[in-house]
Amino acid sequence: MVLDKGTRGEKLSGIKLSAVQYSIFAMMLVLVAGLWRLQVLGADNFRVLAEQNRVRKVPILAPRGKLFDRENRLIVDNYPSVSCFLIREQGHNIDADLPRIAEGLHLDLDQLKATIKHYRAAPLYQPIPIKQDITADEQAFIAAHRNELPELETIDEERRLYPRDGYAAHLIGYVGEVSEAMLDDPHFAYYEPGDVVGKAGVEESYDQILRGQDGSRDVIVDSHGREVGYLGIQHAIPGKDLRLTIDNDLQRAAELALGDRNGAIVAMDPRNGDILAMVSRPSFDPNAFSVRIGRSDWNKLVTDPDHPLMNKAIQAQLAPGSTFKILMSVAGLQEGIAQNLHVYCNGGKEFYGHFFGCDRRHGEVDINNAIPYSCDTFYYTLGDKLGIERIAKYAKEFGFGQKTGIDLPSEQTGLMPSPEWAMKYFHRKWYPGETISVSIGQGAVQATPLQLARYIGGIASGGHLVRPHVVFQDQLPQSYRQYIDETYPGSGDKYIPIDPDNWITITNGMAEVTQPGEFHTASSAHLDGIDLAGKTGTAQLVGHDSSGRETKEKRFLPNVWFVGVTPRRNPELVVAVLWQNGAFSYYPARIGAKVVAAYVEKQRRLAHNLQPSQTVDTKPVEVGAVWSTPEAGKSGNVDAKLSGGHFFVNPNDGSMSEPRLAEEKHRNLAATASQAATKELGASVTGLPWKKP
Repeated sequence: MVLDKGTRGEKLSGIKLSAVQYSIFAMMLVLVAGLWRLQVLGADNFRVLAEQNRVRKVPILAPRGKLFDRENRLIVDNYPSVSCFLIREQGHNIDADLPRIAEGLHLDLDQLKATIKHYRAAPLYQPIPIKQDITADEQAFIAAHRNELPELETIDEERRLYPRDGYAAHLIGYVGEVSEAMLDDPHFAYYEPGDVVGKAGVEESYDQILRGQDGSRDVIVDSHGREVGYLGIQHAIPGKDLRLTIDNDLQRAAELALGDRNGAIVAMDPRNGDILAMVSRPSFDPNAFSVRIGRSDWNKLVTDPDHPLMNKAIQAQLAPGSTFKILMSVAGLQEGIAQNLHVYCNGGKEFYGHFFGCDRRHGEVDINNAIPYSCDTFYYTLGDKLGIERIAKYAKEFGFGQKTGIDLPSEQTGLMPSPEWAMKYFHRKWYPGETISVSIGQGAVQATPLQLARYIGGIASGGHLVRPHVVFQDQLPQSYRQYIDETYPGSGDKYIPIDPDNWITITNGMAEVTQPGEFHTASSAHLDGIDLAGKTGTAQLVGHDSSGRETKEKRFLPNVWFVGVTPRRNPELVVAVLWQNGAFSYYPARIGAKVVAAYVEKQRRLAHNLQPSQTVDTKPVEVGAVWSTPEAGKSGNVDAKLSGGHFFVNPNDGSMSEPRLAEEKHRNLAATASQAATKELGASVTGLPWKKP
């Protein structure tokens, strides 16, 4: 029995021993695997970490590319600045230093804590920007407390410098720190928190071209994070400069012409789509965004009822009013209806049981005077005959309800109603009475100033519509041109044939708009010596007070428009002016005329073809002349007789004054003989400068 028990116990001990051996072997395998991972697989990683304890990469921020106008005049520049960053690699608790940092850098402590909290998830090696564009005394504070606050680091950078007074602010845009929402966008996949990016206008559209590529500087630091040496540098690659299509002279003229009025101006070359000027009011100062804008200033901008951050030139979607009548004229003539349409305007007309009024009693109206008179009654009748389907067809062909494709962000489409639109959005049929309002550019029709400029310029160009742009595309790589086309789609370049006779009728009617006349809507915008053609527009706004009665508050005054071209056919400039709540359409016509006059005067000056000044010196100019007079000799041959004389010429009209030197009678006879010979015998007369002996 004892032997059996001993044998059983001995066997149990062997099992335990094997289990212990296998456990030890497994533990050894785990240790060897861990050692292999640390010593071999992780060697490079730990070598980098060890190196980072000794070497710090200080970023060198690339300056953004500058912006120039079409004549290479500087618009947007950069200026040197110093920003403060916080480094979290020092191995000590930075939270204890935050009150002292906030005091020295004049920061709100709660705001500083919020900034650091925002970057908690970012890698430790990434610096946290805590204040931009620090002052000289703040730089001195950092230098004086280098030992106590080694986590503070300064970085030199170039910051945006924009023109004053919001000059071209909506076209140019502004820059700011990339937001979390932007980082979730695939377009910003290569950006990191803290990066400065374009956030509107050209700055946003061409950010990848303008921003360049950051570099870095490798410095040796001690255990306290203090710099003790320098290893090398990777230079930053500056962003590329861009030349815009705008003309600084015309842009300034447009800014001054619009003044503080709530609205927009677009000036474009309809031959190629170059935007020569773009103004939106009210404006804002983009320099406020170069350094982080305060919360109160931001709230003031976004809550302003006049929307200063909105680029009204491409985003204001409003009823175009009577500027839509040019499209109606094209549709009516192309469809063979308007040529024979004669309407008697007695102040309006009844359609479908409702009386639609006209602003005046125009009497007999046909297509030749309908445009300069802007007679609603005529276009009510024309619209009723055309029908909404044909009106919508022509409107869509000329870009209504579609983006133009301009290379600026957030362009709006406007709206062109149709029976399909009514069914899709309101689940109802189209009512014929709605067509009457649409025919004068009201009802549900909406357009932006840029859409109106493009369509009017296209009609005046014989049906050639172009895609607007604000940057010369030949500066861009082919891949970026494709990116712009895909990112900012639109109706683009297109040709819509217009019968030549119809084209002449419409452009002549537009030219009459600015000529003196009793019913001409923009006669006060007439420019002597300039072929200005255009169309005004008034879009009524109706508001009611608390009792339900119609109110006459300023904010409910009509929006007024003017679109104009010069010259009337195949123009080189088209201008669209919007004045919100401007009341009377001849006001924006005068504004547009100022822009046109500035353009024409500059072109004449460049061509040395200036109009004569009113203050020309009228003192006669003393000149001389030598001429030959054929004379038949006795032999029958024609001999030349040389004569000469001198006289005074009036510089204003080219007429000669009476000679005031001796031998007046002889010289007058000589001049008379010269003129007679020139007229009858084809003699040559050569004018020479006269010098007294």
